[in-house]
Amino acid sequence: MADHLSCGRFQLDLHRVQIMGIWHVTPDSFSDGGQWQHREQALAHVQAMVEAGATVIDIGGESTRPGAPEVPVQQELDRVIPLLETLAPECPVPISVDTSKAEVMSAAAAAGASMINDVFALRQPGALEAVAASDLPVCLMHMQGQPRTMQQAPEYSDVFNEVRGFLLQRIAACEAAGIERRRIVLDPGFGFGKTLEHNLALLRALSGFHDLGLPLLAGISRKSMIGQITGREVNLRVHGSVVAAFFAMQQGAQIIRVHDVAATRDAVRMFEALSR
Repeated sequence: MADHLSCGRFQLDLHRVQIMGIWHVTPDSFSDGGQWQHREQALAHVQAMVEAGATVIDIGGESTRPGAPEVPVQQELDRVIPLLETLAPECPVPISVDTSKAEVMSAAAAAGASMINDVFALRQPGALEAVAASDLPVCLMHMQGQPRTMQQAPEYSDVFNEVRGFLLQRIAACEAAGIERRRIVLDPGFGFGKTLEHNLALLRALSGFHDLGLPLLAGISRKSMIGQITGREVNLRVHGSVVAAFFAMQQGAQIIRVHDVAATRDAVRMFEALSR
């Protein structure tokens, strides 16, 4: 496995856990209600996340919560690209763009994005070609079904092997399209078409994905699985999210995607100290 991930002008050290701070610019975000969508607030929020310990910023202009409506391409472009153009030249950490649309991927690459994060794993029309042309790294996530219906009745015979098989297929599709393995990150997709039992099984088996030889991203922050276990509402799931993140680190996740950056940074420091 590579010891770093090239993200445009940045190099992520994969020997250390990287913290990906979530930046929603959607009015219907399940977690922050789109409170960071206005330019000045958004830029201040990003600066605060970096100061708190974020080593990557992940910006998304379309909610992928269960039941969320689709966002037209132009609306997503209008939400994401102007902010990206403003921030990217001076941001001290790489900016990832959370999108499934080829048009947004291409525009984001041109506007200074350092990474693409796709919940559809480049299965939407033109997505493979857009990423291949960009030379940016991409995170391929597993999702059963569509965001609007994925949590209605997810079923698996063997959740780990089915998710692993899907990721293998998407790796092969990327390589066939000219996207080198060095540019690929994998995400098992916690909460995307999975019950609590599926999520727990995947988290316990997360280290089993290492034989694919690619970096692992874990996005568990404030997910419904945390709420089901703790009984906490979305904004009160910090402690449960940090414990889940710590367990993911123990399983070898190199990138942790989170809302609560400072709390996760403390967990990373404790993990690194205990692991020396």
